[in-house]
Amino acid sequence: MVLRRLGIFFIIIYVFESLTVMAQSSFTVAVLGRKWVQVKRLSPVEMTLTSLSICRFFLQWTSMLNNFCFYFHPDCVLWHTGTIWEFTNILTFWLTSLLAVLYCVKISCIAHPIFLWLRWRISRLVPWLLLGALVISCAAVIPRAIRNHIFLQLAPLTHVPTNNSLIERLNMLEPYVSGAQKMFLLTIPFLLFLICTVFLMASLIQHRKKMQKYNTGHSGSSQKAHSTALKSLAVFFVIFLTYFLSVIITYTGIVSKRGWWYWAWEAGMYALISVHSTSLMMSSPTLKKAIKVKCWA
Repeated sequence: MVLRRLGIFFIIIYVFESLTVMAQSSFTVAVLGRKWVQVKRLSPVEMTLTSLSICRFFLQWTSMLNNFCFYFHPDCVLWHTGTIWEFTNILTFWLTSLLAVLYCVKISCIAHPIFLWLRWRISRLVPWLLLGALVISCAAVIPRAIRNHIFLQLAPLTHVPTNNSLIERLNMLEPYVSGAQKMFLLTIPFLLFLICTVFLMASLIQHRKKMQKYNTGHSGSSQKAHSTALKSLAVFFVIFLTYFLSVIITYTGIVSKRGWWYWAWEAGMYALISVHSTSLMMSSPTLKKAIKVKCWA
């Protein structure tokens, strides 16, 4: 009875977090979409935020559909929604890494020619980078789509011994092949995020040391702003690192999809997404202003 109550408790938390993430994503898309309609222009960060919000909305929707269908109807296999979840998850990693690149190029004080060139060209490169992330994510799920198609074709013929043994061999081989592929595809954007975060933190620390030579009031406010930025970067890094490790563990199949522990795991994973979405919303002047207007209203 206690375990059942724990399961219900974590299911409620998971549903609340999922609805929160979808509401945050919808609000971000609505506000930035309205701005684009009004001024016909979005900054590179706002373009990436809009794409990330759309991606996270579908990620959360497919996550809920997959989890509840599998938990309450184990015989129901949703191949297509699983493919959509994997696609949106990979795309989320790439878009988050692209945000780190944009912040690094925009804020860092590095005077290297590459950074200066990126800062000059970043507005024109962002649409192509978004398109590249979309193409990479689509290419990444092609093997899963092919595998799902094969399983769907062979499923009605499982009573045939030859086909049944073929399906069993595919089931044994698939976790090793797809697991290595997924880890490789997620590790690349994570390393990109890590490198950009380290560069940005190093740049802010270096700039803070230079500002400490002055004792004016403006210097004190600048140091406070730098400290806040460093703390925010540290929080972003911890959240993204924890989510990356959680997704890798989920892909390995260590966490069983039975019992209350699975729902506790899912609630913890998507709590990270909710916190990260909130942090990104508060870091955007346009979204922050819209939130204040809504609160006053």
